[in-house]
Amino acid sequence: MEARAVARFVRQSPRKMRLVVDMIRGQSVNDAYAALKFTDKKAARQIEQTLRSAVANAMYKADEQGERVDADELYVKQAYVDVGPTLRRWRARAMGRASLIRKRTSHVTVVVDRKE
Repeated sequence: MEARAVARFVRQSPRKMRLVVDMIRGQSVNDAYAALKFTDKKAARQIEQTLRSAVANAMYKADEQGERVDADELYVKQAYVDVGPTLRRWRARAMGRASLIRKRTSHVTVVVDRKE
């Protein structure tokens, strides 16, 4: 039984978030929680929220189908980060010029499934 959660328009670059997502892919949910808790990256908080949402979605989905699922039975089946829209800002530079500042955003997707 597969459940997913998506966090969209997260204000952090996808390149930095992929470093953290790569750590939890394929792990059990409890191991993923532990890895995210002790990671010193800002992205870990957003990814942990998305993982918790995916687990809650799995519990809800199982409850609707009349099944029983425990968080210990779940693992991270898929986890990936896609590129969101880029906010463009300007910074004043020398001799009246302006340079572009790109503030990148991300879409985080986490899919959990039951271990077989």
